[in-house]
Amino acid sequence: MSEMLIKICGLSTAETVDAAVKAGATHVGLVHFPKSPRHVSAKKAADLRARVPEHVKVVLLTVDMEPKAAADILQAVQPDVLQLHGSESPEWTAMIKNNSELEVWKAVPVKDMASLEAATLYREAAHRLLYDAPHGALPGGNGLALDWRLLMGRRHVLPWGLAGGLNAGNVGDAIRYTGARMVDTSSGVESAPGVKDVTRIREFCAAVKAVAVRA
Repeated sequence: MSEMLIKICGLSTAETVDAAVKAGATHVGLVHFPKSPRHVSAKKAADLRARVPEHVKVVLLTVDMEPKAAADILQAVQPDVLQLHGSESPEWTAMIKNNSELEVWKAVPVKDMASLEAATLYREAAHRLLYDAPHGALPGGNGLALDWRLLMGRRHVLPWGLAGGLNAGNVGDAIRYTGARMVDTSSGVESAPGVKDVTRIREFCAAVKAVAVRA
């Protein structure tokens, strides 16, 4: 069985990056989107990226960035993965995938079967799909859960991950219902919007590992 992947997203301090790594996260996410309470500047993102050991991948999350701005932030941060979390088209996503060595993920808000079918348009454009809850005030990080029943028994066109309202209390059920081999949390390990909690990070990673062991 493949390794269970754990992403802690929206990290913005050295303490919480270190906590995620220590807890066993396989991916740490840095958000570069000024409207988000988790936004980090290019310099801050680069500084945090430098703390992450080689065995953990750094994911840079952006939302509908213009090409020049995207190129600048990628050059500054040098992430392992670019997560596109806006309305980026399959064509734009594929252009990035085909013209860089980056692993490219496309986040997809899932509200019904139609939105899952729409996600198949990215089958050649991205390396991984990230199924998230429907957009609230922000594209992600709203603490909203998607309907896991939509994913039960589904055949996926790409490797995929599950996000949307996951926390230590529900991630085990989410994995069992959907068969996810990658889970992603942000608000689920926060004490306030944008404020990550070290204990909650540790508890989330432990809950995922407990399910993986039983599986």
